[in-house]
Amino acid sequence: MTIRIYRGKDCLLHDMGAEHPECPDRIHAINDQLLSSGLDMSCEHADAQMIEKSALYQIHEKAYVNDIFKQAPDEGIVWLDDETAMMNKTLSAARYAAGAAVQAVDWVMDGEDRQAFCLVRPPGHHAEKDKAMGFCFFNNIALATAHALNQHQLERVAVIDFDVHHGNGTQHIFEGEPRVLMCSSFEHPLYPFTGTQPSADNIVAAPLEAGATGKAFREAANTWFTRLHAFKPQLIVISAGFDAHAEDPMAHLRFNEDDYKWVSHQLRQLADTYCDGRIVSSLEGGYALSALGRSVVAHLKGLGGDAMETGSA
Repeated sequence: MTIRIYRGKDCLLHDMGAEHPECPDRIHAINDQLLSSGLDMSCEHADAQMIEKSALYQIHEKAYVNDIFKQAPDEGIVWLDDETAMMNKTLSAARYAAGAAVQAVDWVMDGEDRQAFCLVRPPGHHAEKDKAMGFCFFNNIALATAHALNQHQLERVAVIDFDVHHGNGTQHIFEGEPRVLMCSSFEHPLYPFTGTQPSADNIVAAPLEAGATGKAFREAANTWFTRLHAFKPQLIVISAGFDAHAEDPMAHLRFNEDDYKWVSHQLRQLADTYCDGRIVSSLEGGYALSALGRSVVAHLKGLGGDAMETGSA
């Protein structure tokens, strides 16, 4: 069993301002917890390469991609909406984040019993085919999924999204695609105020009310697994958001680290059954820095299975 952590060279340099919650300190907080837990030494580490512009056309409209490249400023900040901004390192950071997800798929598919975690930012699951929103520019997990389908000729990829905000972009891109089964949980009502109405047979949603605890999450997530077992995925990709944690200021759910470890372990068991343990996970939300770091450690321990508990990998 090997977990590899992918990082992107400029992911620490994208900065939308001192008061913005999606900040470089998120990565520092996770690194601190990886070191203090000992997992930093137990995992492999890899540097991502920037995704090629043409590869972004797999899921995003060409005009949108070209517009993002044109809007990237040499200095100052350009706001694409009220909460999503570009500065001079944003485009390269977003390309590294997307590249990490795609390269993680290549590595995971090149062996057995491999799990990858993309410790990157900006996040991606709100980015739609033709629209940046919710701190997101390119949809990292959607790109990983498309790459698995198109370059590795997979027939069944499961997308799991447990961020507190609905992954509207990923759903927008894959709804009605029979090779993809998307299962998600999220607080509702909450930004982006989508996801509760069934849009296609391949979308399984588990909306949660404000104040829902890990117990409610586990009960809701169990509804995923009947569909996942029937689907028999050849690869599992995860939009790993940790902003449903009780300490997080961005929402109102009450998860803790054990809940993230539980769902990650359940997904690892599913991967062992159907896809030789192959999992690619990529960071989405999580804004309470200490809770974020602890939750990522729990996530990796869950993905790693019993070996990760003993510190071996």
